[in-house]
Amino acid sequence: MSCCFATISTSDVGIIERFGKYNRLANPGLVFVCCPYEIIAGKISLRIQQLDVTCETKTLDNVFVMVNVSVQYQVIREKVYQAFYSLSDSQDQMRSYIYDTLRAALCALTLDQAFDCKDEVSQTLKTNLQEVFSEYGFSICQTLVTDISPNNRVRDAMNEINSSMRIKEASYQRAEGEKLLKVKRAEAEAESMHLSGVGVARSRHAIMDGLKESILEFNTQVSGTSSRDVMDLLVLTQYFDALQEVGSHAGTKTVFLPSDSNSVRSGVMEANAGM
Repeated sequence: MSCCFATISTSDVGIIERFGKYNRLANPGLVFVCCPYEIIAGKISLRIQQLDVTCETKTLDNVFVMVNVSVQYQVIREKVYQAFYSLSDSQDQMRSYIYDTLRAALCALTLDQAFDCKDEVSQTLKTNLQEVFSEYGFSICQTLVTDISPNNRVRDAMNEINSSMRIKEASYQRAEGEKLLKVKRAEAEAESMHLSGVGVARSRHAIMDGLKESILEFNTQVSGTSSRDVMDLLVLTQYFDALQEVGSHAGTKTVFLPSDSNSVRSGVMEANAGM
């Protein structure tokens, strides 16, 4: 019998067998082995490891998608024996469970729901893997659905649908804005016309009050005149004011006036006819 020495790295655990049978675990550092009766059958890493899986599956609305999943797992120190001896290829067998769980989960979802429920799919996958592989000495730390990728034509169609919806929403909002502007403009015009009408009414009322006062004052100060004479004089004055106002506008080209000279009464009658 001879003595052999070996080293175990940090975060690893060695499996020592004697005559082909499990004997003990070897912790990190220098390890003493009795050769040839004992051998280091293998080493188990206690680091967190990652398994990347790409799975093709079909959604509920018959769209084939490629799903990328990353599973982070770690060997449980107290179950190193099960992790080493229970499974012949732990990663390959874990990959099979991932395929089965993903296909079962995504087949019940439409494509849009699959994108919305990535977290729920990840949690379902983690729960199922943890339930199965904890018996074999593995702890599932995290499962991440990193990407769900449909066919390029399906992706282009989805982008076109999304673009059309956004254009439709933008057009609707623009139309609503124009409608609001027109309504506000109409309300402003109605209010302006109302105020203008109120102003005209007040102006005419003030004119009537002034004419009434002028007639009363004229009759008081000038004897022998009647209210009719005063009204004729005021109408003639307004007639001349109207002519002056027409002539003051730049757009007026020609004004026709009677050529014969009449008395004030005739002018008043013409003014009455013109009014």
